[in-house]
Amino acid sequence: MAAPNSSTRKVLGRLSLPERNFVAEALRTETVGGVLLLIAAITALIWANTPIKESYESVRDFHLGPASLGLDLSIQHWAADGLLAVFFFVAGIELKRELVAGDLREPKAAALPVIAAICGMAVPALVYVLVNTFGSGSTDGWAVPTATDIAFALAVLAVIGTSLPSALRAFLLTLAVVDDLFAIMIIAIFFTSDLNFAALGGAILGLAVFWLLLRKGVRGWYIYVPLALVIWGLMYNSGVHATIAGVAMGLMLRCHKEEGERHSPGEHIEHLVRPLSAGLAVPLFALFSAGVAVSGGALGDVFTKPETLGVVLGLVVGKALGIFGGTWLAARFTKAELNEDLAWPDVFAVASLAGIGFTVSLLIGELAFSEDPLLTDEIKAAVLVGSLIAAVISGVLLKLRDRKYRKLWEDEERDEDQSGIPDIYEQDDPDYHLRMAEIYEKKAAEHRRLARLSAGSSDRHDGPA
Repeated sequence: MAAPNSSTRKVLGRLSLPERNFVAEALRTETVGGVLLLIAAITALIWANTPIKESYESVRDFHLGPASLGLDLSIQHWAADGLLAVFFFVAGIELKRELVAGDLREPKAAALPVIAAICGMAVPALVYVLVNTFGSGSTDGWAVPTATDIAFALAVLAVIGTSLPSALRAFLLTLAVVDDLFAIMIIAIFFTSDLNFAALGGAILGLAVFWLLLRKGVRGWYIYVPLALVIWGLMYNSGVHATIAGVAMGLMLRCHKEEGERHSPGEHIEHLVRPLSAGLAVPLFALFSAGVAVSGGALGDVFTKPETLGVVLGLVVGKALGIFGGTWLAARFTKAELNEDLAWPDVFAVASLAGIGFTVSLLIGELAFSEDPLLTDEIKAAVLVGSLIAAVISGVLLKLRDRKYRKLWEDEERDEDQSGIPDIYEQDDPDYHLRMAEIYEKKAAEHRRLARLSAGSSDRHDGPA
């Protein structure tokens, strides 16, 4: 992320104005979705740990859907395989946008978040494997602590009221996008069951038709939505996790603007679908996946069983060390300078925040231990505990620097001339004062014109009939 008008590449430097505006809009939606996600998770935990927990289990395990099409699924599976496909569809669009218009479009700028994200997934996996190797546990869950939940992380920010500067927020968002990409690859490669090649071929053919229609400029939701449902159903029956269909379709959308377009098709569709993903799909998944029985004994088991301890340590320790270490190494070997307004403890605080691995971690936990329901619930409890600890640690670290962050944020938002462009961006413009003089002259001319019109209207009104 290069600072404007500077030849020296900055780590966490100030964003360009268009990128800053995009990040602000995207994170505003994510924060609202994160609060809903938090409410859904708390509701699930309360529902599953009260005398009416049988009703939770009966709703969660209720089956519906056409069995003849292989889609007689429980509510929980519909949420995990169906609703999360919407979430991954949005993730696919986000990734495509980052590749063509965001921080990932330039190799030098992309290096830092990509390296940080890779290290932020490799180190938690290594921590999990080491704990379970020495503790004689199952290494099947190595991928559980590798994920970051951007919506939940931003919900934590909303709750603690931290005003992070846009560079740190953008770093967290880009990390999460790259993280989602590798999580998708992990799901596709390591959690694909026996393949049904006929269904897989049908899904690929459907994706080809989807791509061709997009290339031809065909419009109409009534064409794409039914086609998307067919692709999803075929992908589910193929043995490949159905969320991959959502990612593939998201990546096919065009995310660069052509002449005369205010928004690209990808940005337009993301704007329409993101509220459905953040406000409905992900919270419902959390509602039917986070409801695990929590007791004193169960919480104690989280820190004694190697599988659950590996998840907690992976999220809390592995994520923070991996992302911080990856960022430092990337800056060290590319000779980039840290933004002078920030310090390396700020990077560590954001790295700790990335240890909140709620949504995708729960999904991978279900896939990794699908044959052992008891261990699946214990892994879910470990994800909840690890995410909570990471949230508390990062919240404390961010609060320690809240005054500094608030000043940076206020500097970014200040618009004393009410031009619609923050002053800090205008002052970086060498033609700023000339442009401001032109703006004031235009305003003065407009006032004079309105005054003449008003005077003429008054003369006509007061003249002879």
